[in-house]
Amino acid sequence: MAVGRTVVITGAGMGLGRAVARRLAQDGDTVILLARTLSKVQEAAAEIGGSAMAVACDVGSPDSVRAAFAEIAAKHPRIDVLINNAAVYEPFTVAEATDEQILASLNPNFAGPIFCARAAIPMMERGGHIVNVSSESVALDFPMLSLYQSSKAGLERFTESLKRELLDDGIRVTTFRAGPMMDETKTGSNWDMEVAMRFHQACLKAAIDLRARPISHYNSVAQVLREVVNLPADVHLGVVTVEGWR
Repeated sequence: MAVGRTVVITGAGMGLGRAVARRLAQDGDTVILLARTLSKVQEAAAEIGGSAMAVACDVGSPDSVRAAFAEIAAKHPRIDVLINNAAVYEPFTVAEATDEQILASLNPNFAGPIFCARAAIPMMERGGHIVNVSSESVALDFPMLSLYQSSKAGLERFTESLKRELLDDGIRVTTFRAGPMMDETKTGSNWDMEVAMRFHQACLKAAIDLRARPISHYNSVAQVLREVVNLPADVHLGVVTVEGWR
């Protein structure tokens, strides 16, 4: 297992991103935490301690990504692992969608990982690894999530193409498809109550009972992701699917 790597994690202010940063730091990796809200990643970096670095970055903005990676390069000119975890998850119907909702789904969920990969690749060497976090919704037909599902499906297709593109450079690229997860402090989403009720009712109509589906813990999924980026040099996992278990 390689240690002492430099790992960039987007969406690291909370949830899975924060749990992954915490877990990899325990192995001796230097973790660089990116999120739109600087205070969130500063809090996470302070909790982790050591050499953890917090950087403000809106992954859906190419200028913000360029600025963030320039800040990273000034201190860490080489990146070993990039984990594209940041995403926006909001249910809505296309007919009712605002411009902001559409762009908020497409930009961070699909364009964001592309912007970050483009910025990271020149800083990576043979043995580097890019992990793009996808969603079970690509394979499970949730209602009111057409933009989220489409952006994640596009991300998976992009991952396959990027893997082929970087093959000769010795940089691995993995799709990490995950199901629902939370931790002991998670009490629910920040969605509008009416929207949440509509979503749950639409899921029931589609024979998806959200209350009956198993939910994994962020820390458990982070442990799996840790194993993915700790692979022996002669193997590769192109697609990893993680789901809750009873």
